[in-house]
Amino acid sequence: MGGVLLDWNPRHLYRKLIPEPEKMEQFLASVTTNQWHVAQDHGGDPVEATRWLQAEFPAHSALIAAFYDRFDEMCDHAFLETAQLIQRLHKAGTPLYLLSNAPAFLDGWLRGPAHKRHPFLGHFRDYVVSGKVGCSKPAPEIYDLVCRTGGFQPGDAVFVDDVLANVEGARAFGMHAVHHRSADETARALRSMGLPI
Repeated sequence: MGGVLLDWNPRHLYRKLIPEPEKMEQFLASVTTNQWHVAQDHGGDPVEATRWLQAEFPAHSALIAAFYDRFDEMCDHAFLETAQLIQRLHKAGTPLYLLSNAPAFLDGWLRGPAHKRHPFLGHFRDYVVSGKVGCSKPAPEIYDLVCRTGGFQPGDAVFVDDVLANVEGARAFGMHAVHHRSADETARALRSMGLPI
């Protein structure tokens, strides 16, 4: 999802909350760090993680709470060309499934509220969110789970991701895979595999 379909970035939210760019960058680098957030992608509880961080940095309690309370605002921006690619695949009848390393609560957002902001997300037949299912990319268990969710074999699927380690994990599991760097490159790769682009 992030990096391919949506420009997930905490800065989309925190620019509203911390007007000074240097202070915002310092907050993101030293308080709500990527290491802290990624733990929730791997099954951590956002509520407990928030409380722990607030105890560590009480002066930033409200800013820390905003990270998960207003998480959807970090997902405001879709990549238009990739969204159009999804729409073309859907129109051609291609079964689409979304696999994301994300906190568990994002599963509910993807199944409803997200469609108002990003209608193309409604083209996916199902969603597998790492924080909810208890495993994450590039572990083979999550690729197995998405195949079982969709009822297809690994060799019948094409996995697209902007993180090379995740792409390599999918290939090791037996899936075709595309390392996403741009919508044009991904479209060419999918077309070369016979998909209706």
